[in-house]
Amino acid sequence: MIPAPFDYIRPTSLEEACRVLAEADSSGEDVKVLAGGQSLLPLLRLRLAYPSALVDLGRLAELRGVEDRDDHVFIGALTTHDEVLRSPVVRERTPLVALATATVADPAVRHRGTFGGSMAHADPAGDLPAVALALDCVFVVRSGEGEREIPAAEFFVDYLESALEPGEVLLGVRVPKLGPGWGFHYEKFHRTAQAWAIVGVAAAVRRDGGIIGEARIALTNMGPTPVRARAVEDALRGLSSAPTGGDGAQPAGGDGAHDPVRDACGQADSGTSPPADLHAKPDYRRHLARVLTHRAVRAASG
Repeated sequence: MIPAPFDYIRPTSLEEACRVLAEADSSGEDVKVLAGGQSLLPLLRLRLAYPSALVDLGRLAELRGVEDRDDHVFIGALTTHDEVLRSPVVRERTPLVALATATVADPAVRHRGTFGGSMAHADPAGDLPAVALALDCVFVVRSGEGEREIPAAEFFVDYLESALEPGEVLLGVRVPKLGPGWGFHYEKFHRTAQAWAIVGVAAAVRRDGGIIGEARIALTNMGPTPVRARAVEDALRGLSSAPTGGDGAQPAGGDGAHDPVRDACGQADSGTSPPADLHAKPDYRRHLARVLTHRAVRAASG
């Protein structure tokens, strides 16, 4: 289909972009920000979105790049998924971001789609919002009135709705470095390699010897926003990272072995409201959440 008519604006500076967005907000215009366009352009073609103008941020080089800072890695909003994957800083300092980004769509999309665009789009079926939630990332935004920071727990408000206010531009995301002892995994179930996740699980697990000292679990496509699996996190704390038999001995294997970690992960769907669509019913997504969380925790805990 052909998009509805719109004006096209391509600022050459961040200040100009903030000014244009502020003027549009004050005049009541419906303006959309264009980053990589891999999510927005299909909506325009289907006329599910018909803004009066597009503000293309493509010329703002200051919004690109990865920086290794003291206690976090800063990823610019316009950094493409491919650039994130090729960054040694991301792979070494924030491996969960690299693991999830590698599952985003296909190479063509990853070369055009942007890290910040995926976050700002706030699609609960997207892979990266759950990672941001699990890692307690911080979103840095700017408007004509200055900068502010938004914790990931407050950034995703509703389906396709973020905490970005009209006139604000996402500068980038601060991804904390979790340090030694942490393991990471992103487990995703989807129909094809290019498809959205039916369910995904972002897991970060800290081991103290053979004991799980802390876990951070977030779920993809289990509600109108990414969901933090707090019940699983609480239940995992203090458990052995290895399955045990009924007498506490290491089992020889088999499905009958008692596994406290599996029991804890059985609470993954607690408090969720998974959608029903052509791909899966809510009860199937609940089942997937429990199974995939166990796989992700096992992989993250080694």
